[in-house]
Amino acid sequence: MRLLDWVIRALAFAPLYPGVCASTPPTWPIRDTELGDTTVQWDHYSLIYNGERLFSFGGEFHPFRLPVPEMWVDVMEKIKAMGMNTVSFYNHWGFHAPTSDILDFETGAHDIGRIYEIARDLGLFVHARPGPYINAETNAGGMPLWVTTGEFGGLRDNDTVFTAAWKPYMDKVEEITAPYQVTQNGTVILYQIENEFPEQWTDVEKKVPKPVKIEYMKQLFANAQSNGLVVPLTHNMPGQQYKSWSVDYDTVGAGGNVHIYGLDNYPSCWSCMPEDCSSSNPSFTLMDYTAHFNEVSPKQPSMMPEFQGGALNPWDGPEGGCEERTDESFVNFYYRDNVAQRVTILGLYMIHGGTNWGWLAAPFVTSSYGYGAAIAENRTIGSKYYEIKSLALFTRAAKDLTKTDIVGNSTSYSDNDAIITIELRNPDTDAGFYAIRHTDPTSNDKQFLRLSIRTSAGNFTVPTVSGNNQMSLNGHVQKLIVTDFQFGDKNLVYSTAEVLTYAMFDSKPTLVLWVFNGEGGEFFIEGARSGKVEAGDRSKVKFVRAKKGLIVNFEDQQGRTVIATSNGARVILLDRDSAHLFWVPTLSNDPTVPVDQVAFVQGPHLVRAAQLERGVILLRGDSNETTGIEVFTTKQARMIEWNGKRLKTERTKWGSLRAKIDGPTKFKVPKLGTWRVQDSLAERSVEYSDDGAAWVNADAMTTPSKFNDSTKPYLYSDQYGFHTGVHLWRGYFNGSVDGVYLKVQGGIAHGWTAWLNGQLVGSFLGNISSAIGDAELTFPKDTVAEGKNVLLVMQDNTGHDQGSASLNVRGILNATLLNNESGFSSWKVAGTAGGSSGETLDPVRTHYNEGGLRAERLGWHLPGFDDSGWSNAAPGDGFEGAGVKFYRTHLPLNTPKGHDVALSVKLNFDSTQTSKKFRAYLYINGYQYGRYYPYINEAINSFPAPPGIWNYDGDNVIGLAIWNQGETEVKVDVQVNVDYVLESSLNVKFDGTYLRPGWDERRTLYE
Repeated sequence: MRLLDWVIRALAFAPLYPGVCASTPPTWPIRDTELGDTTVQWDHYSLIYNGERLFSFGGEFHPFRLPVPEMWVDVMEKIKAMGMNTVSFYNHWGFHAPTSDILDFETGAHDIGRIYEIARDLGLFVHARPGPYINAETNAGGMPLWVTTGEFGGLRDNDTVFTAAWKPYMDKVEEITAPYQVTQNGTVILYQIENEFPEQWTDVEKKVPKPVKIEYMKQLFANAQSNGLVVPLTHNMPGQQYKSWSVDYDTVGAGGNVHIYGLDNYPSCWSCMPEDCSSSNPSFTLMDYTAHFNEVSPKQPSMMPEFQGGALNPWDGPEGGCEERTDESFVNFYYRDNVAQRVTILGLYMIHGGTNWGWLAAPFVTSSYGYGAAIAENRTIGSKYYEIKSLALFTRAAKDLTKTDIVGNSTSYSDNDAIITIELRNPDTDAGFYAIRHTDPTSNDKQFLRLSIRTSAGNFTVPTVSGNNQMSLNGHVQKLIVTDFQFGDKNLVYSTAEVLTYAMFDSKPTLVLWVFNGEGGEFFIEGARSGKVEAGDRSKVKFVRAKKGLIVNFEDQQGRTVIATSNGARVILLDRDSAHLFWVPTLSNDPTVPVDQVAFVQGPHLVRAAQLERGVILLRGDSNETTGIEVFTTKQARMIEWNGKRLKTERTKWGSLRAKIDGPTKFKVPKLGTWRVQDSLAERSVEYSDDGAAWVNADAMTTPSKFNDSTKPYLYSDQYGFHTGVHLWRGYFNGSVDGVYLKVQGGIAHGWTAWLNGQLVGSFLGNISSAIGDAELTFPKDTVAEGKNVLLVMQDNTGHDQGSASLNVRGILNATLLNNESGFSSWKVAGTAGGSSGETLDPVRTHYNEGGLRAERLGWHLPGFDDSGWSNAAPGDGFEGAGVKFYRTHLPLNTPKGHDVALSVKLNFDSTQTSKKFRAYLYINGYQYGRYYPYINEAINSFPAPPGIWNYDGDNVIGLAIWNQGETEVKVDVQVNVDYVLESSLNVKFDGTYLRPGWDERRTLYE
């Protein structure tokens, strides 16, 4: 539009819409990285890719939380299928760096190049977020645990020691990433150089810099570019108050800025426990992001790299998490509000949560990281996924949405003061977007309205057709109403139904609109003079000729209706349920998704991909029931093929293809094999020899840690090379003694048990409010020997804290004998096999997978271990007395071919019949896939594991370590459940042997 026209229209509507700005719109500069490549540019409005504006809508998943590359394909196909065009992922420094001199980007799930390749093949952009620090509720925030000793300084600064630590990792990540940039026909479009690091300013408002932190950011920025990264470098702020690293806000030349600033927000608390979030607002209250971005980053697109996709479940959280807090209503309301506030780079955290297998998690998080995400921990999808899809498909198709100004914001747009409207306008095309919601956003009542809008065909109050056909808002929802929406060569003057998407088939446009179940709507097609209902209930549709086209009014939409107009447009009307099962698979891997390279598919549970080949539309996807399938595509297609099977296909009168697809077959888990058991705590015996390779002398009288006021020698496990899981401490002393005072720091929910000369003397069962457990233990006189005495302390380390708190030590802070002048004569400690020498015995599963349990050190949890000499007993048989028993059994699996099957293991016990003073560790084919602490929370007892961890075509080993922290009996029943069975194109019976290495003889050294 010409500038004069814009000013005239703004002035004309200013009295009616008080929020309209009548001033001249500013001219925003288009920027690039100034490295000679303009493939990716940006301005105030959006990213610009190869000269075309881009609305980036994506979701986050963590490959290290799903350590099966074949399942990365599943998650990323589902991200693509939901209409998103971008995937973001954290990479985990510690996962790749078990020691300071080892970097593993090859074994198992360590090859991040495969992520880029999958994204490229599918046609997804990538926002890479490799750290060095990621937070992510991970152990030490994703930094390797060897940096937590204090030897590397305060961390996340420009200290040369810390720089030397992170640089090899970042160099390698950037070496792998550089060839996959979009500038080289790859997939990486954005690259984040640090995470939630609000450290630019000592005083934010006065802009007083922090030189040390700024230099650190400068180093990361320079490092990325020196390694060949030419795409925009990004950062994300954890709150609006920090305002760090935006070149627009840095008017004092402090430095350290990135190309594109981002803001994270979790309006409903990132935790299932609202008390974890001091700044959380009541549900469905809103924040003003527009003002923030206008202040902090006005010359950059409004980017939210992390907007709430769910919430994690802490140790004291509810069974199954809190999915209802971020359900489809949350999705509909909040994500549309982001669009209304001009956010054009939107990432959902998480889109797939994954699992905290092993010891990946920070201390406050359970083994689950399901996060209430749209793609669940066990990879299933449901109503939340479908609701996101409805918006993602719209943002993918609505090209004019990539450049808009807010020109109005008031209750004056409608005849109902209970409704507020935000009007967005594209300054070039004058396309309009009206976001409508309750004036009180916390309201969930039903309101009716008629909306005043401005279009190229005139001003209207819609709906215009007389009758009981008002628009409505029912519940916690927002709606996005379009005006002058171009679909192909046709103009949708307005629609009170929301646009889902559109496509070009044989050079003719097909537009898809949707409304909530049972609602009606109205739309205006410019240039049409008449229309007809080709499929659906004709009695509910009215055609009214207007001056510049055709108004179509419909009532009580149910299912799918197909309408044709005289000017060659086809419109598909859907209710919400039908829209949820409406798919728009792409026919190419172009991430911009040209509208003539898609198909429309109605009916299946999931459509993963489509291909057109010699008159056949080849579809891949998932089916949860026998159902009809309808495909809209080019006339050249005459037949449907579903998952490799040609279907009996018919062509409808309205041009689509129809057929029927089968549902899944049934599958039942076979019975578990015979359980075998072995004692796993020989270390409590006085006669046990700790002279082997598993043990090191804990004799350090100095420490690099700033926490240096503990008893000596320092009993800090990380200082001795042991970082994860259970640690065993053996302290020696002579002579009489009354007891011991122990102060142990192991993280939230950790626990410990102490034995003197093999006899239980006390336990700390765990606490969700403290990382420290201390107790004064009295020694019964008959347990103290006149000569040598051995105190065994078994400590469960639940992980390191995050941020600067990752330096908080793990181990025994105080070990003081009571009424004994000599004290302890020596200490030894055992942890993960090979940890003290820097050897990684299991590089595929990594050092995060196991700790110092005897069963772990000796490899009893691994496939191939010979347990034939063990006694027969099941964990459900129970045992008494403080100690550790390890149980093993086998599960043969042969899941049906052509089906995706999800399995989980549930640990059951009756707290009225048996003690809950125990800890249990679950292993599936060597992977620790569950930690169960019933004393802390007995409800969180179900643990899903993906294909590849399970062998779906052969034998599986299930292991269970039970640590009884008291003397009374404990019993646990183990149950393998089928979470779902889907007829599917996903191959879950691939050869995953490389992910499940077996036992080897090196383990025998760690007795």
